[in-house]
Amino acid sequence: MTDGQADAPPLGRRERKKQEMRAHISGVATLMFMARGFDAVTVAEIAEAADVSAMTVFNYFPRKENLYLDRGPEIVAVLTDAVRDRAEDEPPLASLRRRTLQLIDDRHPLSGVVDSMGLFLQVVIDSPALSARWREMSEEAIAALAEVLAAAAGRTPYDPEVRYVAASVQTIRDTLTREAARRTASGERADAIHPGIRALADRLFDVLERGTGPDWGTAVRPHKDIASL
Repeated sequence: MTDGQADAPPLGRRERKKQEMRAHISGVATLMFMARGFDAVTVAEIAEAADVSAMTVFNYFPRKENLYLDRGPEIVAVLTDAVRDRAEDEPPLASLRRRTLQLIDDRHPLSGVVDSMGLFLQVVIDSPALSARWREMSEEAIAALAEVLAAAAGRTPYDPEVRYVAASVQTIRDTLTREAARRTASGERADAIHPGIRALADRLFDVLERGTGPDWGTAVRPHKDIASL
């Protein structure tokens, strides 16, 4: 057990190969999009550069936008796992804050604290298709987070307060990413902006918790498997 979470079982060889291929294709596509712009690069060109067929690309990425914005499921997992797997005495917002700070400290791409964040986000801004997908991913993350927050708070996912908290947490993520992008686009390095982005994350969660109360969402504790007792 680490950080209140069970270690994931090791992947089988087939699943590991699939993940490696997915990462390879996305990596090739990302470099091409950042060099030439999203709309100027075709799937056929990506397939050729990645040394795979166009059909293989579509098997892994049914939508071209997902070649660049390929971390949607990871965003959902990060947010929902932070709530589901938190310690019994930890409120949901405290766990979400802790996970956000951990991503920043790790310089994880989802934190925005990477040297290429400015260029990465500019590609999104310059493409209507990518911008639309960015908004879709945000809504997907809010909906998924609302589900687990509702369970924690003993409410429904459609409760306005639950929706507000979920949307606020996602807004914090987006604000941090955009601030990191702004600063790296101006030439600052990830290591230099790390303290400021971390402090900003703390301030934004402080603002949210002042409105909701730091113990918001603790009406129902996470389910504990009887086998672990």
